[in-house]
Amino acid sequence: MTRGRDAATAATPRPPVAAVVPATSVVHGEVRVDPYAWLRDKDDPAVLGNLHAENAYTEAMMVDTEGLQETLYHEILGRIQETDLSVPERKDDWWYYTRTEAGKAYPIYCRKRGSLEAPEEVLLDVNALAAGRSFMEVGPLAVSPDHRLLAYGVDVSGYERYTVRIRDLATGEHLPDALDDVDASLAWADDNATLFYTTHDAAHRPYRLYRHRLGEAQAADDLVLEERDARFRVYARRTRSGAFVLVTVNSTRTSECHVLDTRDPAAAPRVIQPREEGVEYAVEHHGARFYVTTNADGAVNFKLMAADVDRPGRAHWETVIAHRPDVKLDGVEAFAGHLVIRERAAGLPRLRVRDMATGAEHVVEHPEPAYGVWVQGNREFATTTLRFLYSSLVTPMSVFDYDMASRARVLRKETVVPSGYDRTRYACARLTAPAPDGVAVPISIVYRTDFVRDGSRPLWLYGYGSYGVAVDPTFNPARLSLLDRGFAFAIAHVRGGGELGRPWYDDGRFLRKHNTFTDFIACAEHLIREGYTAPERLVISGGSAGGLLMGAVVNLRPDLFRCVVAKVPFVDVVNTMLDASIPLTVGEYEEWGDPADPAYYACMRSYAPYDNVRAADYPAMLVTAGLNDPRVHFWEPAKWVARLRATKTDDRRLLLRTQMTAGHGGPSGRYDVLREMAFEYAFVLEELGLGDG
Repeated sequence: MTRGRDAATAATPRPPVAAVVPATSVVHGEVRVDPYAWLRDKDDPAVLGNLHAENAYTEAMMVDTEGLQETLYHEILGRIQETDLSVPERKDDWWYYTRTEAGKAYPIYCRKRGSLEAPEEVLLDVNALAAGRSFMEVGPLAVSPDHRLLAYGVDVSGYERYTVRIRDLATGEHLPDALDDVDASLAWADDNATLFYTTHDAAHRPYRLYRHRLGEAQAADDLVLEERDARFRVYARRTRSGAFVLVTVNSTRTSECHVLDTRDPAAAPRVIQPREEGVEYAVEHHGARFYVTTNADGAVNFKLMAADVDRPGRAHWETVIAHRPDVKLDGVEAFAGHLVIRERAAGLPRLRVRDMATGAEHVVEHPEPAYGVWVQGNREFATTTLRFLYSSLVTPMSVFDYDMASRARVLRKETVVPSGYDRTRYACARLTAPAPDGVAVPISIVYRTDFVRDGSRPLWLYGYGSYGVAVDPTFNPARLSLLDRGFAFAIAHVRGGGELGRPWYDDGRFLRKHNTFTDFIACAEHLIREGYTAPERLVISGGSAGGLLMGAVVNLRPDLFRCVVAKVPFVDVVNTMLDASIPLTVGEYEEWGDPADPAYYACMRSYAPYDNVRAADYPAMLVTAGLNDPRVHFWEPAKWVARLRATKTDDRRLLLRTQMTAGHGGPSGRYDVLREMAFEYAFVLEELGLGDG
């Protein structure tokens, strides 16, 4: 039995022990016994008692780090510009922006008319909305085309169901309208009196699109579209051109898009192309044409097509950019004179600009070997200015305005680190690790220039690897608290993510999901071989589906890691995927597979962290949960921790921390978020014996 730095002693608090109440089921001939299924019942006082006991135990086990937590919190806070202003963004005659004030936890939405020297108008002060509440999130937010009304949604629980109110920006008063149970979609028609929105079904799936007319009760709203297939989700947005409300109906593998004319809000939606199983497409509007990004006809990495607005179906699609096996087309952004093409090449994001008049193209160049770049905002259609965000592991988040005609770029803002930041003291690199099947897995890494590769340094390795999400390397000022204590920080760009195109994603899902886990282990082993760290100094972390990654790799190789931070981890994979009543489950069949199929059941059964806990020495672990999380329900990490406590053979710390008033994203106020970071860092530093450093 291994005893860690904080091994249990007579003076150490005793961990909670969850009651064993076996629940038995039979799946494909296998008898399944779940000893902690009872932890699912949120209304059971014993369940809440267990969560409170775990929180109390966690606090007791971390009491010796309170001073360190305060030190870390103030370090991190010192790197944040508390009173700050976003770069204003123009729409018609108005400049819109957000700002923050020192001591206030939430943003303030503002605007000015005509020029930036004009008097400020406050659209929405989220701090006022949050007064007296433990959680506050403003989700969908849309200003009417005439700039007179603001529709916004608030979530006060973390469950991601919004109540929408409409504010008259001239008077500051709210209209009597109130829309409940709204998802994140809001879109105005041109009459400034019609608002389109989506609502959820019992499984938390946005499935209905409604038309609301100002002044009428929600019960009188028209149902515009309803999606009955539980795999599909409905979203709506206004196109940048302002001509249409675009309604997308998507599953993981299949798409269908509809359009509503913003000048005729009472009209029925028109379908672009009826769904075909396995065919994905996304639509952008420009003038007399729709531009369609699609994987049709075997275009695995997607291609760009175009069709007339009056004849938008697939039979009329014309090729604009053909499929390229080595470049993934992510989508396009349409402006009056230009098309911005978002793509990925050689594992990195890229922006390509096309002149709509001449067809000439150029790539927006960036100076570093690894980075992240995103199109941001860009509310104006008739402009030659493209706004994008840029960052790398050593370059703070930067806002650029780029002239698509002249190719001139202006740095509008680089995120300030008030306590000081000298980027010349840090270096970043791109590495590759050989996977067991010979595939080269990219790793992004950052460290101080005085870092020594002799295996003596700690390293924090992050991973995600699901849903085709690309985790690009970007700057985090909080991370300096690790780097300045001798850490390296690395990202394992494992299969299941989207860094190297759609095949990279497809090779890490369904029956090939094991590649995600073996890729991550291969990255860890490579970093150890290359002298960046050693197993006793290797920290790993991931959240949500990245938490599944954490759970899978510690079951496979518990000896390889010293410390784990698993945030809202999706770890009870089989039980969740067997229960179609759980929010999001049916839609997830196209990511993990449907366990009603014996092959998919056997695959997920072989890696599901909860099902594969074994009698072994595990790393020290900090696990987090959100009581109101609609994506990964609180019981998954709670059950996992209970089974680990009952099964593992070491005395290293195993802590569960549940946010009792929050959801998937954790605390909502920015100061609470910083304290959460300080808590996690303190856990890791104490575990590695660096709590005094």
